Amino acid sequence: MSEHFLQQKYNSISENPIYLFWFLQFCFWSFVSLISLVSLTLWYVQIDVAHLNHTFLQSFVGVVFSLPLYWVFMRCWNTSIFIRVFVSITSVLLISFIWTVIRVELYIRLTGTDEIWTQFGGWYFSSIFIYFCWAGFYHGIRYYQLLQFEHEIMLKKEAEAKTEQLKRLSAQTVARDAKIKMLRYQLNPHFLCNTLNAINSLIESELAEKAQQMTVQLSKFLRYSLDNDPDTKIALEFELKALKLYLEIEKTRFGERLQLDFKISEVAKSALIPSLLLQPLIENSMKHVIAQNEEGGVISLSADVIDNMLVLELSDTGAAKCVDINKIKSKTGRGVGLRNIDERLKALYNDNYVYNLNVRPSGGLKNTIKLPLDIG
Repeated sequence: MSEHFLQQKYNSISENPIYLFWFLQFCFWSFVSLISLVSLTLWYVQIDVAHLNHTFLQSFVGVVFSLPLYWVFMRCWNTSIFIRVFVSITSVLLISFIWTVIRVELYIRLTGTDEIWTQFGGWYFSSIFIYFCWAGFYHGIRYYQLLQFEHEIMLKKEAEAKTEQLKRLSAQTVARDAKIKMLRYQLNPHFLCNTLNAINSLIESELAEKAQQMTVQLSKFLRYSLDNDPDTKIALEFELKALKLYLEIEKTRFGERLQLDFKISEVAKSALIPSLLLQPLIENSMKHVIAQNEEGGVISLSADVIDNMLVLELSDTGAAKCVDINKIKSKTGRGVGLRNIDERLKALYNDNYVYNLNVRPSGGLKNTIKLPLDIG
């Protein structure tokens, strides 16, 4: 038989407690018979049918008397340790005595020797030793099975805990992604309404060519927006290209009133940021600066890497009227786009980011965003 076959056989036996008990009984008493055969029968050159029959018959009787011993151990298993020890020792001594009497009687009947009773003490000692070994194996195997059972329960609990943790993490990830998508998709309708209103104004002003141009630009920008997953980050260089699509639309609206001043360092161009992060900032300046000032204004954007952080600063020259700083810094005072920027960054970076919105001495707004540097 191969080792693999034996292992499979043992596994099938160990799955059934009754089969396992009898399998171990067979192994133990076969070993006892083998030791008795080698150390007594062969050692004293008593190789005949009578002595060989006695060797195997005494083991068979030993198996029979181990059954009540097994029953006693099972009955007192859940009692206190002192009762178990007392009952176990008493039972072993009693069973060993009975087995010894039967062993000696069998020996006399099979071999015809009747002087063996004078050696009863030695026979009794060996019986006690064998049954104490049997009791030791029984308790050892029983405790091993309990240990394995507890280990399996522990592994099952750990597996359930890990599964539950993975489910929670998966649920949190799904919720986080859904929140990011929700925040991202709130931006497009807001921007879309403003642009459609502008196109409608151009049509009412009978500027059909400009309205058509803005419609094409809007189509390109929306296509770019739909093609980019809000969960992903893109390099600042590509974000600026998307920003140019948006600014082309605004250039159509405001013409020379819109002035831009971009200063982007080379290392910052490769830094990853959430897609379409800057567009609502520009849109906010358009709404509160360019649109409110007949002379227009300048929108400045700078990007650089400082202390392993990507620092983005977007500012404008301000409108003609005074800006209410308390309204600007309140959550409810900001537009949908600015509120969503803060919430979106919170969802993506937790607390590992900075977003400040301040009023410049000239009356303009200054947005400062600091993100962990992530080079794509």
